[in-house]
Amino acid sequence: MAGVLQRAWDWLAPPAVPLVDGQLVKRRRGAPPAVAASAPPAAPAAPAALLLEPPPMLRAAPPAFQHPQANQHVQLAGVAVGYRLERSRRRSIGMTVRPEGLQVRAPLATSLAAVERVLQGKADWIVRKLAEQQERGRQLHSARLQWTAQAELPYLGATLVLALGVPLPGRAAAQFQSEGVLQLALAADAPAEQIRRRVHAWWLQAARQHFTARLDHFAPQLGVQWRSLGLSSARTRWGSARSDGAIRLNWRLLHYAPEIIDYVVVHELSHLRHMDHSPRFWATVGSVLPDYRALRQRLRDQPAPAWAQDEL
Repeated sequence: MAGVLQRAWDWLAPPAVPLVDGQLVKRRRGAPPAVAASAPPAAPAAPAALLLEPPPMLRAAPPAFQHPQANQHVQLAGVAVGYRLERSRRRSIGMTVRPEGLQVRAPLATSLAAVERVLQGKADWIVRKLAEQQERGRQLHSARLQWTAQAELPYLGATLVLALGVPLPGRAAAQFQSEGVLQLALAADAPAEQIRRRVHAWWLQAARQHFTARLDHFAPQLGVQWRSLGLSSARTRWGSARSDGAIRLNWRLLHYAPEIIDYVVVHELSHLRHMDHSPRFWATVGSVLPDYRALRQRLRDQPAPAWAQDEL
């Protein structure tokens, strides 16, 4: 019986068509399929996902400098740079290197190739400035102020130490000690944001007092008269002056040594004589601060610490 079933199965089995020496050969029913002696076994197919993955050496490296709103990329001096390109009704191509990266402004009709030719012409300068801004950002991050009891702040070229949980006379909220200690009428475990607000209120008062004294000191030497003082919170500008005698100074300047603050004060007062940066203006600055160039460089090299997380 078994033999009958086997022969029936062999009869019903579909014919196979193996490849032998490049020819299709019909297999006899019941016979084993022919095998090509010279054909090597086929390699297993690679998974589809692996076929789509480029080799590691071909993957594009991330840009060394990337603007958070980058819409163009270019190689400058061998460095990958992602920059933001904005177009407007202007006549020339302009560029700015800011803490967030490179920003380029170009006329509406200017081709991308023309923009990149200008960038290549300034490649070394752009990469150097981007590296400086990146390093400045790292310094800011490491210098970010910690709002805790006994925290330390740069203050007039020295160190100001916070002291919490100290009873103060009357209803005083803060009191400065000559040994560089700022006492606050707060519990030692006060929240960080409460400490920051209390220090900031005192800081503004101290800045106004210091700036007023220095304006009064230098104005007669420059032969000018200032009318009002405003405190600025600008991130990238230390001061400004208007022709009507209104002066604005950044309260963060109080982090710097007194001589650096004097440079900014003299700079703004000199604008009351020359509302530009002409040679006459710099001569006016140098008439009372002969070393203003060194002071200006120190101001550029020393970023003020960040007071809050969103300033980084």
